[in-house]
Amino acid sequence: MPFPQTRLRRLRTTRALRGLVRETSLAPGDFVYPMFVAHGVDRRAPIDAMPGIDHLSIAHAVHEAGEAESLGIPAVLLFGLPAAKDEEGSGAWDDEGVVQLATRAIKEAHPELLVITDVCLCEYTSHGHCGVVRPDGAVDNDATLELLARTAVSQARAGADMIAPSDMMDGRVGFIRAALDEDGHADTPIMAYSAKFASAFYGPFRVAADSAPAFGDRRGYQMDPANGNEAVREARLDIGEGADIVMVKPALPYLDLIRRIKVRTGIPLAAYNVSGEYAMIKAAAAAGYLDERAAVLEALTGIRRAGADIVITYHAKEAARWLQ
Repeated sequence: MPFPQTRLRRLRTTRALRGLVRETSLAPGDFVYPMFVAHGVDRRAPIDAMPGIDHLSIAHAVHEAGEAESLGIPAVLLFGLPAAKDEEGSGAWDDEGVVQLATRAIKEAHPELLVITDVCLCEYTSHGHCGVVRPDGAVDNDATLELLARTAVSQARAGADMIAPSDMMDGRVGFIRAALDEDGHADTPIMAYSAKFASAFYGPFRVAADSAPAFGDRRGYQMDPANGNEAVREARLDIGEGADIVMVKPALPYLDLIRRIKVRTGIPLAAYNVSGEYAMIKAAAAAGYLDERAAVLEALTGIRRAGADIVITYHAKEAARWLQ
């Protein structure tokens, strides 16, 4: 009678058998592709901190979204770079704002592709914080909620299939849910950035989105990387307020929390494979330190294995091609 280990080795001998016993699947349909949409005509500008990712004018964003859809990626996540910024971030809820215009254009060209819109003010405020700043320099949580709700409603009116609040203000999911319902968007789901940590891995994104704080930092409203129990509580609070999907961000340093939150909540969970995680692999591959394809697919498989139903990743298009 062969030992069980021997039988397992035999099952790993051919590609077909490995596929039959593989515990975790990875497919283009698991991905959401983030895009940076900027004002301008016929603009496609490389983002130096994120090789392979560009600032896109609306026409280019429509083309990029179509390419993602053709690769089997079911959804895109839009971030906007407005023409101008102000203290309140009014470009976020402008019905003719860049995300609203891009949403309409993408949905018209690719009606089956899901468009998810980020709800936050940091890309639109002159100070770079995610909400209204008081005279003492602190972010006013309650004053910010109204502006976030206005932004979510404006994006839903533009045709967004899902709203994704990333600001981390207390109570914002419930406030946005009520505003969407009142405006006739009761069927628009919310994907909440529930466990968003004050991470060192956001640097390339802040360059790409021109959203670095002009003063202070975001530790007052983003989570302490040392706190796991708090992350579970935050996810459960968001679900209680009406979140349909919860998110952990970043992904790779927080695989344990992806697992814990998935087990404790049982609802769909997204993990954001953020800009710093993307840039690290790109830099190491460019230096010849690792095999990019193998490293990317291993990292994304690890995120799925931890329990993520949805992986938001800048690798989405490349990974989809490799998986095909």
